[in-house]
This record gives sequence, structure tokens and C-alpha cells, in this order.
Amino acid sequence: MDFRNVNAWNRRDLIRGGAMLSAGAMLMRPLPGLAADGPMAAIRKAAEAGKDASLKRIRDWIALPSIAAENRNMAEGAAYMAELARDAGFTNVEIVPTDGHPGVFGTIDVGAPRTLGIYFMYDVKQFDPAEWSSPPLEGKMVDRPGFGLSIMGRGAVNQKGPEAAFLAALHAIRAAKAKLPVNIVLVCEGEEEIGSPHFRQIATKPNILAALKKCEGIFIPFASQGKSGNVTVNLGSKGIIELELVASGEKWGRGPKGDVHSSLKAMVDSPAWRLVQALQTLVTDGGNTPAIEGWFDNVRPLTTREKELIRAAAKAGDEEQQKAALGITHWIDNLTYDDALIRLAQEPTVNIEGLVAGYTGPGGKTVLPGRAVAKLDLRLVPNQTRAEAEQKLRAHLDKHGFTDVEVNVSGGYDPTEVAEDSRLVRSELATYKKLGIATSLNPRMAGSWPGSTFTAPPVSIPAAHFGIGHGSGAHAPDEYFLIDSTNPKVAGLVDATMGFAEFLYVLAAIK
Repeated sequence: MDFRNVNAWNRRDLIRGGAMLSAGAMLMRPLPGLAADGPMAAIRKAAEAGKDASLKRIRDWIALPSIAAENRNMAEGAAYMAELARDAGFTNVEIVPTDGHPGVFGTIDVGAPRTLGIYFMYDVKQFDPAEWSSPPLEGKMVDRPGFGLSIMGRGAVNQKGPEAAFLAALHAIRAAKAKLPVNIVLVCEGEEEIGSPHFRQIATKPNILAALKKCEGIFIPFASQGKSGNVTVNLGSKGIIELELVASGEKWGRGPKGDVHSSLKAMVDSPAWRLVQALQTLVTDGGNTPAIEGWFDNVRPLTTREKELIRAAAKAGDEEQQKAALGITHWIDNLTYDDALIRLAQEPTVNIEGLVAGYTGPGGKTVLPGRAVAKLDLRLVPNQTRAEAEQKLRAHLDKHGFTDVEVNVSGGYDPTEVAEDSRLVRSELATYKKLGIATSLNPRMAGSWPGSTFTAPPVSIPAAHFGIGHGSGAHAPDEYFLIDSTNPKVAGLVDATMGFAEFLYVLAAIK
């Protein structure tokens, strides 16, 4: 089957079903692919009946934040994840210890010819309640103009809402007394938001590795739709390294070991300026191009096909809407939209997440800090590796005389790539087509997830994202996940649930 002309698919009938809007509004129908006779009709009825339970599942999960960076509720988060898995029908559920925080594993074996892997994360990013318009752990319902009634809270879209929608699909299939068409292997971790430093220990545990190797592929549930309803299928994602660079008077042997009065700067060296100078060697072009020696040695340039896919997506995209959403007026180096998107997919990056030194409260404190920290993330592209990048960063700092600057890596993983003709990707495209959703292919997502744990040996299976529905605000205040859609092109909770159910049957049937 040729999936290249997916942008031509008709999405006029993509509308939410099973709910009456406000007075005077139209009664909205189900997604076209989900209104079919047979098991889907019964599954939809069960999904609609189970909507309140599904929403409660999301709200209760939001109320339990597991934050790896703060070592907050990690054991409780793993236990709750295991409970959710058992409740959805997984057996052999186990909490998997690691050298860090635990993961969760479970299977559903119905004796089907094909097996699908599902990746979950139960951890979330940190949050400051003062920055939110609604308490981040209460899961209140709020209206999002252009989309509809949404649940707001930390983890709502990243990833508890989409993951709960997948679980809701399993509940609906069981409630409808339909036969699950594939076996499922569930692998969960609690450290994704700190770079998955111990996830490989989970995926390569002998019984888990054996289960994963039987899978046609694995995906992370995803809320993929914007206002247009269109979906981008990513054929990979960048890798990442999260780390801190630390300059201190103690390690340097110059400057103070602790904060001193700033008047002494005239005769005392500054670890903060030492860090700034080290950072400046890492980049050129005002911070836009990595300057670490050998950084581009193994970078694989985008192919002609990959660039064609990006330029096609640019034509279908809304440049001004994206700029407005990002709060910017120009792309890097004043590039055109398609060239900026090509650069986004192709270029590795060195980014400063945060700089911390001395006093940062209100007013001044006139200190000369004895220690300065830069929080960095390094995005990697094929064929870079985390190990190579870490070695080159350390060698670069040493070469430039910064042997005293500490490199403290907290986590990370290699880039992910998945073949366009893999059964996993073909099933995704076929499902979106059945739902009437216009789809484009993107060679590489700029964000990161530990998919390379699956695509690399010893697991060696395709890994990707899949899902419909909408949400926004991941890692930011006012994160939300759409429940009741008022946008005829975008799925609410029930349709997102049905999208996952549809995928399971497509995967089982596709050649």
C-alpha cells in the first residue's frame, strides 16, 4: 500500500461522537472509522459508558505526582502504575527494581499471532503552583478555546492522559466482550523526565527482554492533534544527554571555596566567570552551532527523501500560528520556515537549561560566588551516540584548559530511528487513514524519548509514537488534556480511546 499521499486524505468528517454540546450546538458524530459495525460499535458503546471512570482514572493519577528529580512519590508511583495495569487486564505484573527508581512490567497474552509493545512513563516534571491558573494536582476541568473542556494538571498530557486513554481502550474492549486482537507487553519507567538513566536495566531484564523481542514494535501513547486535526507521524526522535557543568573554587584551586564579598573581586578569581568562559567555548554563532571538537564527525545528514517530507509538511503547516505559540518573530538565522524545520530535524544542539550561581533573590547581595552551575541538555542526531558525545565534551573542556570544570551527567540516550515501511508505521498510517485524519511523515522529532532502548540491540524492534486527541503545556504551567472536544477535527477522550482500539485491530490485520 502506498502511504505517500496521506495529506490528500479527507478529514472533513473527523468529529467527536457521543456527546451533546452546549445549547444550540450540533450533536457530534463519531470518527468515521469508529462508527463501523462489528466489534467497534460495541467497544464505542463501552468506551462511552466508561468515560467517567476513565476521567477519574486520569484525575486520580494527576493527584499522585511521581517526580524523579525530587525523589517524590517514586515507590508510590510505581505501585499505582502496577495497580492500573492489573485493573486493565495485565497479568504477571511486577514492579522492577533498578539502581535508581523502579519500573513496571506486565503482559496480556490472548494467544494472538501478533504482539504489541506499549511504553509508559509514570513520572512527571517538577512544577511551581504559583505559576498555574489552576492547582496542578487537582485535575480541574477548564475550557480551552478552540478545543473544548479539558482536564488541567501536571502530567495531564505528558503522559498520563494519553496513557489512561490507552488503558480505557483495554477496559472498553473487555467490557464489550470483544476479543483483544493482539497480545500486549507493557513496559513502564519512572525516570523518563531525568533522561531514563536506568531504563535499559528494565528493558534487558531476561523475562522482559524475551517478551519485547516477540513484539512487532512498541509505541508511546501520544496526543498528536492540533487545531487542524492533522497528525504528524515521526520516523524517529533526537537523543539527549542531561548534565550539569560545575565550576568551583574548591576544584579549580583558585577563587573562594564559598561565597565572599563582591568587593574582593579586584583580587580574587571568580568561579562564575570561569563557568561562563567554559560555556562560551562550546558554541559559535551566538550559541547556535556546537563547537565541541569532533561533534559533527558522525552526524548523518538528512536524505533527499527526508528533506522532501519536511518541505511537504512545511507547506501544510501554519508558520505564523507556530511563531505565535512560541512567542517568537524570526527563526534562527532568519531562515525560511521549511529551512528552519530542516535544521530542527538535522542539527544536534547544545542548550543551556539554567544557570545558577550565588544570590538569585530580590535585590542585590554583593557576593562573589564560590560555585556556579550550568544545567545543559545536548540533543543528538543519527549517528551520534550518548557515549561518544560525553567523551567528546570532556575532551573538549580538557583541551581548552577547563579540567577542573565538573561534568555531572544525570541521564540520556541515543537517537531513535524507525523504518517508514515497518509494520508499526504502516499500521499507524493505515489507522489514521481509516479515521479520516490527514497525516504527514516527519523524519525526526526534535524532542526525545528512550525509544533507542528498543530499536538498538539486544531488543531491536521498531519504536514510535501513536495516538489522537489533544493536549498542551508539557513541562510548563497549565498543562492540560482534552476531554470533551468542541472542535470537529480533534478527538476528545472517547475518540482518543477508540483510536487506540482501532490501532490494535489494524495491527492485527495488516499484511
